[in-house]
Amino acid sequence: MHSINFRFISRILGMMCFVEGLMMLLVVLTALIYGEGLLPWAVTIGAFFTLGSVLLHFGRRLKKKFASRREGMLAVTLVWLLLSLVGMLPFLLTGSLERPIDAFFETISGFTTTEATVFNEVESLPHSILFWRSLTQWQGGLGIVVFTVALLPIFGGGASQIYNAETTGITHDRFLPRISDVAKCLWVVYFVETLLLVGLLWIGPMDFFDAVCHAFTCISTGGYSTRDASIAAFDSAYVEYVLSLFMFLGSLNLTLVYFAATGKPQRLFKDEEFRFFTFFIVVIAVITTIWLVLQEEYPSLEANFRQSLFTTLSLGSSTGYTAADITLWGPFFWMLALLLMFVNGCAGSTSGGLKSSRFLVLIKNLYNEFKKQIHPHLLTPVLINGRQLSVSVVHQIVAFCVLYVALIFFGASLLMLDDNGFVSSISIACSAVSNSGPGIGEYASSVAGAGTFSKSLLCFLMLAGRLEVFTVIGILTPHFWKR
Repeated sequence: MHSINFRFISRILGMMCFVEGLMMLLVVLTALIYGEGLLPWAVTIGAFFTLGSVLLHFGRRLKKKFASRREGMLAVTLVWLLLSLVGMLPFLLTGSLERPIDAFFETISGFTTTEATVFNEVESLPHSILFWRSLTQWQGGLGIVVFTVALLPIFGGGASQIYNAETTGITHDRFLPRISDVAKCLWVVYFVETLLLVGLLWIGPMDFFDAVCHAFTCISTGGYSTRDASIAAFDSAYVEYVLSLFMFLGSLNLTLVYFAATGKPQRLFKDEEFRFFTFFIVVIAVITTIWLVLQEEYPSLEANFRQSLFTTLSLGSSTGYTAADITLWGPFFWMLALLLMFVNGCAGSTSGGLKSSRFLVLIKNLYNEFKKQIHPHLLTPVLINGRQLSVSVVHQIVAFCVLYVALIFFGASLLMLDDNGFVSSISIACSAVSNSGPGIGEYASSVAGAGTFSKSLLCFLMLAGRLEVFTVIGILTPHFWKR
């Protein structure tokens, strides 16, 4: 095993700092429009550019652009940590938050599109801070790393490793020969979806600022809102239905959305994962509607259905918007909520969680094991879209699922040791690993009351979940560092 190419990693980190510094100019524009102070943003941009220059200087004598899987894993993890560490400065410099752990938590929750927040109230925050929160999620949705791969095709042989280490899912369709071309097409789809949603929200009850912020956090399945009551503050069936549609779109494989948008919708509708996820959401939404009707939660059937659909998609897409307090919906729905947070959307989407493709493989593999109990010598391959998955891929998926579940229970156990309740610990640990945002119980709307240890642990869980668990956990193993 070759030594780690630290100059390659340093060069990537330096470029990412410059890209992020340029992106923050949008926040400066927001501050100018609303007459807010520019010093916090100037200091943060200066920090990004200075740090970027130092890192690029260290990586200037890069002898080879090739990168292995190790460089990809390490670079992507460090990018998320570095952007969160520097990106937390505005929260501290504006006085929005006083404690560094709170500022780091809020920023990494944004970049990982988790939606968990330390703010009990957000409506009193400056517009520039609200926009920065939304912008972190928009960038983190498809991945700022993928954004950089798209715009800066100088990574050479390393682009593929970085793309694979950052994007989510078990497979990635290479519909174009170059990774940079794939990334560009996906960002075009992402950008067009964002513009369309901004327009749809703006013609509703939202003003332009709210429309932009919510479009950013919906398309990215992030969930940050500009209102204390989240989407419930708008009290609009129109907003809830529009956001439900785009949360669903955000849960789909972007490659297949690209095909559907370019005249090949059959590629989407024939996809087995798409059909499974759609069925999964419909079934949970119908069950929840019946449950709410029986509980007489809302006065009309339409209201019960709308709240069920919105909440199901919010949790099932890992967005985390709230239009109702699901803690009041009772333990039966809590189990459905945990299932939604556990599975989540499709591979290659902006959503978090286990992914429907892996869950589908688990179900098929389990069914095959039942058949082999009767016919031990029967060959029972796992088929997805008519193609047989190799045994090694199935084993990898099973291993991923075991690690995923173990991480949730490990995190929940440590949270309980820090004097958090059982239900709250289980739900917020599952929510953090799946990047879903809201928990159940005391952390249903904010984690402001959590201790420093709990917040630090949740930061780790959010990062591990965003980078598909193996990437972050793999770095912590001794084998990763052996030559």
